[in-house]
Amino acid sequence: MIKVNDIVKVYGEHIAVNHLSYTFEKGQIYGFLGPNGAGKSTTMNIMTGYIAASSGSVTINDFDILKDPENAKKNIGYLPEIPPLYTDMTIEEYLRFVAELKKVPKKEIRDQLAKVMSMTKIGDYGKRMIKNLSKGYKQRVGLAGALVGFPEVIILDEPTVGLDPQQIIEIRELIRSLKDDHIVILSSHILSEISEVCDQIIIISHGKLVESGTPSELEGKYNGNQKIKISILGEKENIQNALEQLDIVKDIVISDTKDSQGAVSVEIETKDNSEDNRNKIALCLASASLPVISMSVETKTLEDVFLAVTNETPAFDSVKKKKARKDAKKIIKESFETSEENADTDTSEITEASDEISESESNEGSDYVDSDNTDSVNADFENDNEQENETESIESSDEKLNNSETEVEDDNNDSNL
Repeated sequence: MIKVNDIVKVYGEHIAVNHLSYTFEKGQIYGFLGPNGAGKSTTMNIMTGYIAASSGSVTINDFDILKDPENAKKNIGYLPEIPPLYTDMTIEEYLRFVAELKKVPKKEIRDQLAKVMSMTKIGDYGKRMIKNLSKGYKQRVGLAGALVGFPEVIILDEPTVGLDPQQIIEIRELIRSLKDDHIVILSSHILSEISEVCDQIIIISHGKLVESGTPSELEGKYNGNQKIKISILGEKENIQNALEQLDIVKDIVISDTKDSQGAVSVEIETKDNSEDNRNKIALCLASASLPVISMSVETKTLEDVFLAVTNETPAFDSVKKKKARKDAKKIIKESFETSEENADTDTSEITEASDEISESESNEGSDYVDSDNTDSVNADFENDNEQENETESIESSDEKLNNSETEVEDDNNDSNL
């Protein structure tokens, strides 16, 4: 389980992540959505311990990502948008290197590598240099690296970038197969992919969690009243009279023109969207001898939901921009004050510890130093001083002798001249 608790990340006066909280549970695939600059990658980097939050915490299986990073990161497999590959290695060499970094037991490495290479469809290319691979296959190698060690949490940032349609289908199937034993968090700009693969969807905008739920829940929430489009053979007045008899109808819009088949286009908005009302409408029109050519219900897609919850842009609103700056400064101040309090606490603890050490040393000295030892130490000290004085005297004599020899040589030179 991953618990993201009220995390905030501030860059200068910009709030990249704004008090975000969420709980991720095993057995689910989570889709992480948001426009560019919404804070998706920043949140993922905080969750993986790559960067620290300005405030808040992230725990993975009860291990804090900052206080106990080694145990927390043992549970994470992370594929960033650009896989961090060593291109001068072969695929097998790189994955073995990753396995050793993750401290996979040596006796299990061979079997694990064979399994992840089979899962990511790169088993036939193990001896090939990574630098010679296409972008799609490099992406697969990065995914295989994230799976090594089979961590409980798999975080994938744009995993299908650079893959061809067939490879995308295969990776989708792989991601679905992972959810039974893992928590899978998937970030992508391809909404159809998120809708098709993910069980839960999280949408963030300007660093805030703005919506979450299953794809069907989100689409149903934003559908509003049911809208039905109908193509009917008949006259406008007859159609209007027939449909007005239905108590489920809230609004009717009928076109003034007919199509090539002689049909009239009609849009109906119902009062309730809790059930499919097409059967009632069809019976009503049939009883009025108005043949129906086609009928369809207009529903909101995930794309419509995404646009509805992310359409505001505070960066272009001066009032909201000023408020965002003010909030950022407040967060920075609170973080700084918290750091100062922690520093004061640490300083007082260090001071107390130093006092205890000094007192201990003082006591130890009084226990072991007696008068005989003191006299002995003083005598040794005096002997050392005498030896130093003798050494200095000898060095002074040598210096005088050298000076005398120099003067004699100078006199000889003068007489020769």
